[in-house]
Amino acid sequence: MSRKTNCYDNAAMEAFWSTLKNELVHRRRFAPRATLVEAIRRMKAALAAR
Repeated sequence: MSRKTNCYDNAAMEAFWSTLKNELVHRRRFAPRATLVEAIRRMKAALAAR
């Protein structure tokens, strides 16, 4: 972990959550929680394959 003023160590996770929100969460509603969890797993796999 770096100091307070150095944000570069957190950039990868911030980019992941930003992509997840913009491409997945804001575009549709999820009724059961299992549907949301499965969609997040698919998104994570797709981003890892890049």
